[in-house]
Amino acid sequence: MTPRTSILAAALLLIGLGSSLSQAAPASHPLDALSWQEHWRVLEILEASGRIDAQSRFSRISVHPPEKRRVLALKPSDKLPRVAEVQIKQGPQAIEALVDLDQSKVIDWRVIEGVQPAWLLEEFLGAPVQAVLKHPKFKEAIERRGLTTTRFLNCRAMPIGNHEEARYRGRRIAIVRCDPVNGVRNLFVRRIEGLTAIVDVNTNEVIEISDDEVVPVTSTTADYDAATIGAREFPTSIELSQPDGPSFRLRGNVVEWDKWRFHVRSDQRVGTIISQLTWQDDANARSVMYEGSLSEIFVPYMDPRRDWYTRTLLDAGEYSMGGLSGPLTPGVDCPNTAHYLDSIVVLDNGRPQQKNKVICLFERTTGDMSWRHASDGRPKRELVVRMIADLGNYDYVFDWVFESDGQFRIVTGATGIVAIQMSKVADANQPAAADRPDKYGRFVDKNVIAVNHDHYFSFRLDLDVDGPNNTFVRDALVTHRLPEESPRRSLWVSEEHVARTESEGKLRMDMHRPSLWRVTNPARRNAMGYPSSFQIMMGHSSHTLLSPDDVPRQRAGFIDQDLWVTAYDPNERYAAGEYAVLSPPGEGLPKWAQANRPIQNRDLVVWPTVGMQHKVRAEDWPVMPVLWHEIKIRPFDFHNRNPALNLGPRP
Repeated sequence: MTPRTSILAAALLLIGLGSSLSQAAPASHPLDALSWQEHWRVLEILEASGRIDAQSRFSRISVHPPEKRRVLALKPSDKLPRVAEVQIKQGPQAIEALVDLDQSKVIDWRVIEGVQPAWLLEEFLGAPVQAVLKHPKFKEAIERRGLTTTRFLNCRAMPIGNHEEARYRGRRIAIVRCDPVNGVRNLFVRRIEGLTAIVDVNTNEVIEISDDEVVPVTSTTADYDAATIGAREFPTSIELSQPDGPSFRLRGNVVEWDKWRFHVRSDQRVGTIISQLTWQDDANARSVMYEGSLSEIFVPYMDPRRDWYTRTLLDAGEYSMGGLSGPLTPGVDCPNTAHYLDSIVVLDNGRPQQKNKVICLFERTTGDMSWRHASDGRPKRELVVRMIADLGNYDYVFDWVFESDGQFRIVTGATGIVAIQMSKVADANQPAAADRPDKYGRFVDKNVIAVNHDHYFSFRLDLDVDGPNNTFVRDALVTHRLPEESPRRSLWVSEEHVARTESEGKLRMDMHRPSLWRVTNPARRNAMGYPSSFQIMMGHSSHTLLSPDDVPRQRAGFIDQDLWVTAYDPNERYAAGEYAVLSPPGEGLPKWAQANRPIQNRDLVVWPTVGMQHKVRAEDWPVMPVLWHEIKIRPFDFHNRNPALNLGPRP
């Protein structure tokens, strides 16, 4: 996988983006993202403090959320301090700062030891790449491949990951790969196979040039634009129109739809963040979730060669420079009835860049029913909040789907272009060799192999079911033997197990040992006397096949469980840890859960992970149809009866 092509456009804006404004416009909600003016004000305060210079590089300038207890206790007349959190690369150092916008001062400044700052745009496309292109061994290697110029190469310097190779310890290491792109519209169809370079990014020293094997570049184009492939039209059209406008209301960044109310913002690292989600139950706004978002993406590739074993990508933590969310295309990514939200991201020099249309909100009806019996029923209508992560060849769709029966779904779609390698062998019809060229993938085109890989998506859900003090319950469904005189020999019963500590909050799905996972509030009960709760339904997922001693698996230790339950800590946000670049094994959830904190009747956070192994098929080329996976969060005794009973007959 290669990171986003839109990085190049963002990089071109590094030099200048307008003039700063000395007055920061006030936010209308304490969880609103920083405005354009606030972002510039942060830079002005840092500059005035004398703590930054021309070499300072920024990977994050974002709102620092106020304390949860203060947000929950907020009254309409109250105003909470506006504080920005800043992450800076100062030479090799990683620095974290807090800037108080109300007091116009830096209130915290600390060097974080033993970590690598987040990757930068200029590292991805800039000096490390130029150092490789000028290196005589690299020039010789491309000449052996019949390439006479570097002008038509797309090259990227990506963090090599951490595979505990002693020769790289303590250095900021990138691996540089190049693709020849002249003559093709599909920029991911051709590669210079077997040629990589290792660069120390802090010094731009080229440490190694690895030239494993000269493999001819394929002549295929695999272009997929309409001008090349034409269009297959249906004889009739389908249109969704809302002549009276949408049924949701947007006040600032607060959304109200049916019984749901929530705050939405875009974050540079994880994309969409849904906050303060409530359900209106008659006159009461009942809390469901304080905050929910994507937490991390892990994509390891399954080829032992130098160019491929290093592809063990923590996409959100390593490649969110320029912003994880990409711009959305009306009529394709979202229906024509959609409403869009923009975002502001930080560039390497600290200046803000606006990205338009990174989140869309729309309603839809799919022709399904919400419920039915005999000749009676009600049609379903949904609200969708969508963002798409453009990560170079891959595109990931992330939907938060809200329904009128009180459930919401987190839906992930994988699409885009699979990562490929060049092969001397044309296809699978060639005589089988002892070491088949497609051992680690599948032929998808002439001399083109798509490499086997995995996808894992971790989410952070701070569920607050009727308040923050919750308990996690696992309802084990077990076989119950009946007496010998019974015509039946067995049935199943539910056995309730309360997770008291974080060690009991590590769960894996097992179809042979089924269970229900619920976040409950024992202090709030429905009409039948059961505690209110929300069930976490994981849907289809795949467990990792990587061995426990494999360092990439240890770096992405969150994939060891399908669900983690931890005590709430506002500083625990990313499943693989705060600093993912070249991170050591065991960061994030494995480290936090070692504390084995109590989680019964406490403020807790659940971390579901969806995984899939991808053995590529012919139908995934040259662009993969969207493959969907979902997690359902549905009310379980939260209501007294079906909350969708009184839906009207019109969707």
